[in-house]
Amino acid sequence: MNNATFFFAEPKNEPVLSYAQGSKERELLEKEIKQQYDKCVEIPLIIGGKEVRTGNMAEVVMPTEHSHVIARYHKADKKAVEEAIKSAMEARKKWEKVDWIDRCSVMLKAAELLSTKYRYLINASTMLGQGKNPFQAEIDSACETIDFLRFNAYYASKIYAQQPFSDQAAINRMEYRPLEGFVYAVSPFNFTSIACNLNISPVLMGNVTVWKPASTAILSNYYLMKVLQEAGVPDGVINFVPGDGATISDVVFSSPDFAGVHFTGSTRTFNGFWKQICSNIDNYKTYPKIVGETGGKDFIFAHKSANPLQLAVAIVRGAFEYQGQKCSAASRAYIPDNIWEETLSHIKTMIPQIKMGSSMGLGNYMNSVIDEKSFDTISSYIDRAKQSKEAEVVVGGGCDKSVGYFIEPTIILTTNPHYETMTTELFGPVITIYVYEQDKYEETLSLCDTTSPYGLTGSIFAHSRYDIETAMQKLRYAAGNFYINDKPTGAVVGNQPFGGARASGTNDKAGSELNLYRWISPRCIKETLNPPTDFTYPFMK
Repeated sequence: MNNATFFFAEPKNEPVLSYAQGSKERELLEKEIKQQYDKCVEIPLIIGGKEVRTGNMAEVVMPTEHSHVIARYHKADKKAVEEAIKSAMEARKKWEKVDWIDRCSVMLKAAELLSTKYRYLINASTMLGQGKNPFQAEIDSACETIDFLRFNAYYASKIYAQQPFSDQAAINRMEYRPLEGFVYAVSPFNFTSIACNLNISPVLMGNVTVWKPASTAILSNYYLMKVLQEAGVPDGVINFVPGDGATISDVVFSSPDFAGVHFTGSTRTFNGFWKQICSNIDNYKTYPKIVGETGGKDFIFAHKSANPLQLAVAIVRGAFEYQGQKCSAASRAYIPDNIWEETLSHIKTMIPQIKMGSSMGLGNYMNSVIDEKSFDTISSYIDRAKQSKEAEVVVGGGCDKSVGYFIEPTIILTTNPHYETMTTELFGPVITIYVYEQDKYEETLSLCDTTSPYGLTGSIFAHSRYDIETAMQKLRYAAGNFYINDKPTGAVVGNQPFGGARASGTNDKAGSELNLYRWISPRCIKETLNPPTDFTYPFMK
C-alpha cells in the first residue's frame, strides 16, 4: 500500500500549434480532415461501457456544407436514460472508493492521449462538426481540453491537502466525499473542452455522470468519450446519452438519485432546469448542486483616451472569431464620439481581409454559424436593423444559407442604447455599437451596467489609470471576467478562471479549484484521544 502524501505539481498550459503553411501539424490535420469528410460515422449511446443502438436516428451535418452528412447517431429514449442512471449508480459503488491519485492518473493519461495520439482526430471532428477554423479548434478541443484535465489534477491536490487544526486532545480530519448520487452533465455545441470539463470535474472528485451532448457537437463528443474510455475511465462512470433534451431531462430530474447538474447553455434552458428541480425537490435523497454557465451580452467599453487601433482589433477579434459563437464574444460596444470615426476606419480596413468559408479551407478566418435555426434568428435581427430608424448596418450584413449557414461579420450602429441588439444575446457575428458623448463617461458606464441582465465578460479600453479604476468600480458586477485593454474573450485555464453571475450563471469558475468544490460533500471526523469520564462542568460546582 502506498501511504505517501502526494501532490501534483502545477502544470504548464498546453502549447498552441500554429498550423502555418508547410508545417507538419498542418499536413497531419489536413489528412485527418479528409479522412473524416469521406466517411459517415454511426454513433451509438454508450451506457455502462456498452454501445446501445435505439434505432431512432438523426443526422449530423457540416454547418459550412449542410448537404454533407458526417455522422448519424442513435437518440436515447426513456428506457435508455433509465439504464444510464442505473449504470452510473452501480459504477459509483467502486469509483468513489478509488484513490484520488488514481483518478487523477486517468485524467492525466487522457490529456496525454489528446496531446499526442488523438490531437488531430479531436481537432478535425470539431472543425467539421462545429464549424471551426484550425486555430479555434486547436485552442479549444486540444489545448483547453488538455489544460482542464491537467490543471484539475493540480487543483484536486490543493483541495485534498486542506485539513483542519488538531490539538493535543483530539485529531480532526476532513474527508472529501463525492455527492450521494449522479451528476447530469449537459454540454453545449461551441466548445469541445467544455463538454469534457462538465464531465471530468465531477468524475475526478469521485462522482459519476449521465452526459447529454449537444446534437450539433456529437461527432467530437463521441470521439472524446472514446478517448476517456481508452484512458481508463471505468464502464458506467460516464454514460454518453445523446438525444432530445426534454426526454432525457424529464427522466433525470425525476430520479431520487439525482445529485447535481453541470450545465453550459442558454439562460432559458437553465432556468427551466432550476424550476423542474425545485418541483421535484421532495423526491431527492440530497439537495442537488446546480452549477451552470449560461448566456452573456458581453461588452467592450472605450474611454476617450483609448487607442483606436487597439480598440478596433479587440472588436474584430472579440466579435467575429468563431462567428461570435462564444459565451464571451463581444456583442455590444460603447465608444466615445472623439475616437469613433478613426476606430471605424481601422475596422473597415480589417474586415475585407477576413476570409469566410468552409472548415475544409484551413486559411479561413470565419466559418458558418452552427445551424439553420441560429442562422434564421441572427439574420432576422440584421434585417430589422436595416429597416430601423434607430439603427444602421455600417459593416457587413450579408447572409447566405444556400451551401452553409454563412453570415458576414456585421456591425450595427444605433442611436438607442436600449435597441434590441444592444440587449438581446444573438450568439453570432454581430456587434452593436452605441456612440456616446465623450464627457458622459460615468453616466454611460452606468448605462452599460444596467442595460443587460447578464454578467459574464466585458472589457475597458483606456489610458488613464483613474478612468480604468472608475470603470472597475462602476462595472464591478457587470462581468465575472473583466479585461483591461483587451478583448473580452480567450480565458485560459489556470490564468483566467471563467464564469459570470446575474443571468450568466452560478459563477463557479471553470478552470479553478472553485468548480471542483461543488462536486464534493465534505465530512469532518473528530477523534477524541482521552474521552471525559465526568459529565459535569466547573460552573456547576
